[in-house]
Amino acid sequence: MSEEKDILILAIESSCDETAAAVVKNGRDVLSNVISSQIDLHTLYGGVVPEIASRKHIEKINQVIEEALREAGTALEQIDAVAVTYGPGLVGALLVGVAEAKAIAYAAKKPLVGVHHIEGHIAANFIEHKELKPPFFSLVVSGGHTHLVRVKDYGKFDIIGRTRDDAAGEAFDKVARAIGLGYPGGPKIDRVAKEGDPDAVAFPRAHMEDAPYDFSFSGLKSAVLNYINGCRMKGETYSQADVAASFQKAVTDVLVENAMRAAKEYHMDKFAIAGGVASNTALRAAMAKACEAEGIELYYPSPVYCTDNAAMIGAAAYYEYRNGTRHGWDLNAVPNLKLGER
Repeated sequence: MSEEKDILILAIESSCDETAAAVVKNGRDVLSNVISSQIDLHTLYGGVVPEIASRKHIEKINQVIEEALREAGTALEQIDAVAVTYGPGLVGALLVGVAEAKAIAYAAKKPLVGVHHIEGHIAANFIEHKELKPPFFSLVVSGGHTHLVRVKDYGKFDIIGRTRDDAAGEAFDKVARAIGLGYPGGPKIDRVAKEGDPDAVAFPRAHMEDAPYDFSFSGLKSAVLNYINGCRMKGETYSQADVAASFQKAVTDVLVENAMRAAKEYHMDKFAIAGGVASNTALRAAMAKACEAEGIELYYPSPVYCTDNAAMIGAAAYYEYRNGTRHGWDLNAVPNLKLGER
């Protein structure tokens, strides 16, 4: 790809509980990355309430876009394209972002580029790792997704493994709620687990005989609930930290084992982790140890680029834009959009 002219992307992300906008140059340089989080609000309800999320996106979206442009020192006229997440995610939240992006692109006479949310998470690795280029493997681990992906080229993916039931992040949230930590579960389990014994409770690790790269965390979640209920029925106390650490290790063991098996079978020497759970310190440490043992280069974004943000959407959009992707005014939210679908 030639770089005769800098390409500036205004990116908008509103697929769940964060309203975000960013200006990204050439897919790798973040000029601004503004995030308005709703976590404190949804914590009151123990999880994301879709209707409340949608209303908050409507309230905040103009503010974050104006702030992103101001922080980047960029006028709308200087932008080359407007990018937006159009799936997967909560349909109401996605609709707010798509409607906003279409309105701005139409009014400013700029190309519109729709971006897949998961492609954005993978592309987050390009922001801080300028040397990272396809092909490589990626493990995408978030509240709604657990995918093992072969990144063949920019915008070209093969899903090698996926979860059969609960995503890893979803399991973190449910277990956190069960042991009294509340929402959001991932960061709270990560913190509490540091004080516990990861070998205190022998929780199961699910392996799919018919699909060795697939994941399943529903049985693990049930095992944690059964353990807690068993303790209560016997009048015994249990260590919150030990349960958190043991559960976290069970999740991490399966993620790392499947990831390394895939990397070796496909002879891949570069591996990137992405998504909200990619900021989990135990997962990062276990992946780093496994990759070092196998001579694989490991990449992961800073925590701010692991959770939902618009900079990652801008990074993915740049390569879509360079590949000629343009969407019309009929672009719509696709809440169940599959990776690689167009």
